[in-house]
This record gives sequence, structure tokens and C-alpha cells, in this order.
Amino acid sequence: MEEAAERKGSSSLPVLPWMRNPIDISTFDVCPLNLLPFLDPRLEEALQKMGIASLFPVQVAVWQETIGPGSFERDLCINSPTGSGKTLAYALPIVQMLSSRAVKCLRALVVLPTRDLAVQVKEVFAALAPAVGLSVGLAVGQSSIADEISELIKKPNVEGGICYDPEDFSQKLQGSVDILVATPGRLMDHVSNTKGFTLEHLSYLVVDETDRLLREAYQSWLPTVLQVAQCCNDNIFPFAGNYPSTFGSLKTIRRSGVERGFRGKSCPRLVKMVLSATLTQDPSKLSQLDLHHPLFLTTGEKRYQLPEQLKSFKVICESKLKPLYLVALLQSLQGDKCIVFTSSVESTHRLCTLLNFISDLKVEIKEYSRLQRQSIRSKTLKSFRAGKIRVLVSSDAMARGMDVEEVRNVINYDMPPYIKTYIHRAGRTARAGQSGRCFTLLHKDEVKRFKKLLHKADNNSCPLYPIPLQSVESLRSIYTSALEKLKESVESEMHRKRKVQLKN
Repeated sequence: MEEAAERKGSSSLPVLPWMRNPIDISTFDVCPLNLLPFLDPRLEEALQKMGIASLFPVQVAVWQETIGPGSFERDLCINSPTGSGKTLAYALPIVQMLSSRAVKCLRALVVLPTRDLAVQVKEVFAALAPAVGLSVGLAVGQSSIADEISELIKKPNVEGGICYDPEDFSQKLQGSVDILVATPGRLMDHVSNTKGFTLEHLSYLVVDETDRLLREAYQSWLPTVLQVAQCCNDNIFPFAGNYPSTFGSLKTIRRSGVERGFRGKSCPRLVKMVLSATLTQDPSKLSQLDLHHPLFLTTGEKRYQLPEQLKSFKVICESKLKPLYLVALLQSLQGDKCIVFTSSVESTHRLCTLLNFISDLKVEIKEYSRLQRQSIRSKTLKSFRAGKIRVLVSSDAMARGMDVEEVRNVINYDMPPYIKTYIHRAGRTARAGQSGRCFTLLHKDEVKRFKKLLHKADNNSCPLYPIPLQSVESLRSIYTSALEKLKESVESEMHRKRKVQLKN
């Protein structure tokens, strides 16, 4: 619905009342850990081991609404630029709250749209949780279902060789993790089939990359989770406590007439936190979350925000020579770590194959898309993080949430269709206050449309990045040879696929 409105160049969707008066994250300052009120010393030490000495504004704002005066009274909807620190913003307060009760059961669930993103988020929790005696599980289908079950479910001890009957044994199965990071499909596998797996004690639900998760049904995971949580009559939950009305050196925002979230209730509600760099404003989508007096946290007055230290450039190229302009651009970047985005998985494969036939680049180039096996994607991502791969050609599978250090440049080989797509792609660089550049290759007839697209993010500064014509012309002979090799490669792949199909 929102994408349709964007295509028409309008923003006619009604704005929900609670979104009209948001808390402005940009008014918060970076806060050193030693000045953050109520922070558990064990978590402060864990953060320091992670190389974190202070919290970014979005993390401070969320801390105030969870551990500070807000104390989880309201569900939180957080719209903050890519790379601003949203993962730690929810991981830190959830870990601190769960640590106050020594109960071993699944109390916090974090749902993400892709496996690699879920693995990345799990690593953040895993760096914090053990410091306060909590454990974190992962359910993404990266390993076998049996391996996941053994990690998530603790079997009872069978003493003296006495075997329980199957029904008694299944009743004694217990969850062995406090926090679960999951993708929707594998989550539903465990809900439907794993004995001993239960969400009945769930106290926190985080929906990260909310707009994407709400756009696709994913086996009706959301209504299932909400139904289980609402039907629970004996939820285990750490009491929030009455924190002082002052919040150290941080701002305290007074609100009146708001129903308390769980204080004084024997059965506390499920607390929800939803996040995205491009959070949907579609009422029909947000209503699926059944939010409790939601509080909207966003950065400034602009709906769409690009990272502060990002510089955008356009590269005008001739249609038939577009790959050569990309090669010349990569050469000018002198081996910097780059992500090149294309419009489809097929384009990703062909472009990566073509680039590898052009020997002049002299850097390792690999592809990354959902058509690859998970093991291959994970290996590629590991090598890219380590710097062995310098250029990653990707579909939009890499566009959301992925955090890879030292990515200095993002290149849109194909112009993104929506401003949301541009924001998520560009957000792979200029993260955590670092600088970065986003280049977009355009044909002449795309320039006007691209300008309108950037205007939606109030970005009117996108200068031309000149590629000298002689740089392009010097590559023509190599390009002709590479195209021939690409044609042979594609034909060979199609032949192999036909043989496999005939065998099956």
C-alpha cells in the first residue's frame, strides 16, 4: 500500500494519532556508560569488552523508556536511520530486565526476516547475556532442526535407569534459553512440532525490520505469537520496580493519562518493541501488532533519514556500456570494501560472473543472494567481513540491517525503485558515525526520477561523480572478451540445469 502511494508520488495514508507527537531521538546526546543510570555493572563490563564506551542517542532514548522513567509502560515503535545502533538499543534493556529474575524459560523473542541478520543480532545478545547468567538461542534453520531442539530444550534427567512414559517425559521437557532470536519460518516449525517449546512465559517481543515482516505473512507467525501470549494466565515477568522520577543527567519526559503497562498486575502484558529505518505508517499493517498505548521514537521531523555522514553521488552512463562504468568506478575506489546492489538475483549472478572475467580489477569479487545455499552465503559473508573479499555483488538480500565493518562504498548498479530501498542499501555504509559514500549508476532518462526519489528523504545534494571517458574506452577490448566468456558460462549453466531436470 505504501509502495503504491510512493509510485503515485503521494503520501495519502492517514497518520495515526500516536505518531503525530513523537519523541525526537536527535535531541538526546551520546551518553558515557558510567553516566547511564541503573546500568548493571556486569553489563557495563560486557559492553566495554565489546569496545563500547558510550551509548548512541537512539540507545539512550530507548533506555529511558525501558529501564528509566518509562519502565516499559508503553510499547515502543522506533524509526531510526540505518547504522544508528538499534540492535543494542533493545538488546541492552531486555537483558538487564531479564537478569533480575533467576527463572529459566523463554521470556524474550526477537524476530527478524533473514537468517544472516538473525545470526548478527544473536551475536550482540550473546556478548551481553552470559555476563548476567542468561542464555541465548537461535532458530533460523542454519543447522538441522534436531540440533536446534537440543539447544532450545532441556531434557529431564532419567535417574536409576527408570524411563518415563512418553506423555510424562514430554511434560518434563523444559526450555533451556532465556532469549530466542528467530526467523518466522523456523519459529513456526518449533511452535508446531517441537515438544517442550512454549511461548507461554513470553514477556518481550521484538519485531526488527518491522515493515518487511508485516509485508509478508510468514506462516501467520505474528497472530500465533500474540494469541499464545494473550492466552497466558501465569506469565513469569521481572517486576519493573519504581525507579526515581529523576533520571540522572538524562531527560525525563512526563506523561499523564497513560494506562500502566504491568505494574500491580498479576498477569503482565506482552511488551512489544518494533523497529526499522523505514517504519511503516500504514494503520492496517500496524494494527496487526496489537500495540499497547504505543510511543513513537523517531529522528527529527523527516520520515526518511539517511546516515549523517553519508555522501550521495550519481554516475551518468551509456546504457550499453554500464558494466564498464562500474569497472572504471571500482578502479577509482582503489580496493575499498564495496557492496554493489542489483535489481534481482539473476542480475547479481550475471554481473558478478562478468566482473570476474575482467582481470584488470585485481580484487576478490563474490556474489550474495537468496538463490545460494545458506552455507555458501555464510562463508562469503565471513570472508567479506575479514576483508578477503573486497567487492560483494548482492541482491537486496544484503540491503537490510547487515553490519559489515569498513564498508566505505555502496554502489547501486540498478537504480532502487523506492526511497525505502535506497535508504536500506545506502545504510550498509556510514554506520555508527563513520563516513561513507553511495554511488548510483543512471541512464540519462533515469536522472529526473532519481532526483524525485532522493527528494523524499530531503536529500537534494547528489553531485555528479565523473568517470573519464578514456577510462571506459580503455576497457572495451577486455569487455568484449568478458562478454563472450559470460555467454559461454550462461549456456554451460543452462545445460547443466537441463541435465539435472531430466534426471529428476
